[in-house]
Amino acid sequence: MNSDLLKRLFRAINQDNVEAINKLAQIIIKEEKEKGHHKLAEQLQSLLKSKTKRVNTIKEATNNNILSLVKNHNSTLIELPTAKRDNSPLFSFIERDKLRHHMILPSYIEDKFTKIEAEYTAQERLMKYNLKPIKKILLYGESGCGKTMSAERLAWNIGLPLLKVRFDSLLSSYFGESASNLRTIFDTSVNIPCVVLIDECDFIATARNSNRDVGEASRIVNMFLQLLDEYEPIGLIVATTNLKDKLDKALFRRFDESFEMEKPSLREIEKVLKMTLSSIQTCNNFDWIGLSDKMQGMSYAEVVKIAQNSAKSIILTGKHLLDDNTVYSYIKDLN
Repeated sequence: MNSDLLKRLFRAINQDNVEAINKLAQIIIKEEKEKGHHKLAEQLQSLLKSKTKRVNTIKEATNNNILSLVKNHNSTLIELPTAKRDNSPLFSFIERDKLRHHMILPSYIEDKFTKIEAEYTAQERLMKYNLKPIKKILLYGESGCGKTMSAERLAWNIGLPLLKVRFDSLLSSYFGESASNLRTIFDTSVNIPCVVLIDECDFIATARNSNRDVGEASRIVNMFLQLLDEYEPIGLIVATTNLKDKLDKALFRRFDESFEMEKPSLREIEKVLKMTLSSIQTCNNFDWIGLSDKMQGMSYAEVVKIAQNSAKSIILTGKHLLDDNTVYSYIKDLN
C-alpha cells in the first residue's frame, strides 16, 4: 500500500467517514488483486461485506423503532431481549429525534432533574470518593404532568438512548413467565448505557396486600423489588405511576430519588401557553394571565391541548389573529 493511500485511509478513519473508508477499502482490494494476491483480496472483501451487513442490520432495526442491537459499556454489540414464549421485543426504542425534551417546570423540580443529569455526567468523579450518583428514579403524580416526558428529557440531555419496557410483551398468562421476562429485562439493560423507562409501573408494583390477585402478582412484585435492590445500571432507570397510593411501600426505598410531578401553577401555565402559541399571532391585549387563571387545576397536557386546538382553529378558519374568546371556548369544552 502506497503512503498516500495509507494517509487517506487514516484521515477517513479519524473523521469517521464511512463512505470514504469503504471507497479506500475497495481500492486496496483492487490493488491486491492486481498484485496476484487473490486469496487476500477475497478475505478483505468478505470482511467488508460482513461489516456492511452488520451496519445495515442496525439501520433497519432503528427504522422499525426497535433497536435490536445496541452497544454495551465495552462497545460490544448485544441483542436486546425478547419474551420467552412468542419472541416479541421486551423494549421499544425511542429514536433521539422523537424525544420530547422542552419542559416548563417549577424551579424546585427543574433543580432535581438538573442534579440527576449533573451527577450522571460526573459519576466517575463521584465514584472516586465512594459516592454513588442518582440512577434509579421514581416519578409519581396525576396523568398529563410530564412523568413520561421527563424520562425523555433525561435521555436527551444525557445523550443516552431511551428503552421503554413493553408490558404487552412482559406480562404473560403463563405461570412464572412474567417474572422471568422481568429478570431478563434487568439482566440485559444493566450493561447498556441507556435510560430504561418503566411507564405506569403499578402494573408490576401494586401492594402485595391488595386483593387484586394472589400468587403470580405477588411473585412479580417480589421479583421487581429484588431486582431493583441488586440493580447497578450503567445508565438510568425511570419508573412512573399515576397511582402512588397503590404501590407497595417497600418500593420507594429501592429508588435513589422519588418525587411528585405536580400540576402547573399559574406561572407555568402562562409559560406553556406562550411556548405552544409562539408561532401564532395574538390580538392586542391578549389576556395571558386571565386565560391562565381559568386553566388553574389543569395538567400540562390539558393546557397544551387547549393551546394547540386554538391554534389549529385559527389556521383552518383563515383568521390572522388569535383572540381570547377562541381560547375560552376550548377551555369550556374541556371542562
